[in-house]
Amino acid sequence: MDIKAFIRELLFGHECVIVPGFGGLIGNHSESRIDRMTGTFYPPTTGISFNRNLNHNDGLLISKISLSTGVNYGDARHIVEEFVRDITGRLLRGEKVVFDHIGTFANNRENNVQFEPEANINYHLDSYGLESFQCFPVKDYDVRKRVIRHIDKEPVRYPVRKTLWRAAVVIPILALIVLIPLKTDLFKAKVESTSLNPLVTAEFENNRKAVDEAVSLAPDSGITVNPVEMVPGVQPGAAPAEAKIYGIITGSFKSEENARTHIEDLKAEGFDPEMVQAASGFFRIYAMSCSDLETAVHKKDSLSKKFPGSWVSRR
Repeated sequence: MDIKAFIRELLFGHECVIVPGFGGLIGNHSESRIDRMTGTFYPPTTGISFNRNLNHNDGLLISKISLSTGVNYGDARHIVEEFVRDITGRLLRGEKVVFDHIGTFANNRENNVQFEPEANINYHLDSYGLESFQCFPVKDYDVRKRVIRHIDKEPVRYPVRKTLWRAAVVIPILALIVLIPLKTDLFKAKVESTSLNPLVTAEFENNRKAVDEAVSLAPDSGITVNPVEMVPGVQPGAAPAEAKIYGIITGSFKSEENARTHIEDLKAEGFDPEMVQAASGFFRIYAMSCSDLETAVHKKDSLSKKFPGSWVSRR
C-alpha cells in the first residue's frame, strides 16, 4: 500500500502530518514576495520541513488510512508500522528514501535523518494554479518629466477680435430672449377664473355656454341685452334706468348658493353687488352699474384683472 499518497493528501489540509515512529512533516507558510533583482513575483507558498522528534502517534495518518481503505484502526496501525520499519532499514543501509512530491530522506555520517524538500512544490491551497513570473519595469521612463512638460504647457490664447465678434452676436440674442417675454404676452398663461373658489369656477365655466345662448345682441351698440327678473328676497339697489343702464357682470351661476358666495367675495373687495335671475334660470352677479357704455367698458377692464371673464350687459 502506498502510504506516501495519504501523507501528500493530508499535507494540503494540515500544518503537521506525523508518521508514527519516524517523524513529522511540517508545513511552513510564506507570503507572496517580489525579487527586485530578478523582477520575479512569487505567490504565497507552503514548503515542507521534517522534525525527527515529532514521532508520537496522533492518530491522523492511521485514521486517514482506515477511512479511505475500509480497514479497521488496528490493521491500519500495523500497515504504518510495517512502512516505518521498511524505510528505517533502507536508511540504515545508506539508501535514499524518496517521498514523491514531498522530498528525499537520507542518513548522514552520524546516522541522523536528513530531509531535502522537493523544489517547486507548493502545498498552499490558495495558490493553486499560480506560478511565479517576471515583470521588468520600463526603462528610461521618468514620471517627473511628463509632469513638468504638462505644467510648462502654455495656455491656449484666443484672438481678441474673434472674442469680440462672438460677444457682438451673443449679447443681442440674450437681450431679445429677456425682453420679449417681458414686453409681450407670449408666455402668459391663457387661463381665466371667476374666483379662487373651485366650486364657483367649475360652475361658471360649465354654464357660460348656456348663458351666452340666453342673451341677444343689441343692434345699435353690440352690448348684450338680457330680460331679467329680480330674485325674491334680494334687493337690487339699482338706480333708475335713465341714470344707470349698463351693468358689469362678474359671474353667472346655476346654484344660488354659489352665487351668494361670489357676492361675499365682491363685498370683501369693497363692492355693493346685486344678484339678478335671468330668463335662462341662471343667477347673475352685478358688481356695479354705470350710466354710459364707455365708463362701463373701462370698469369692466379693471374688474377683469381680479375677476376674469367679466362682461357688460344693458340693464
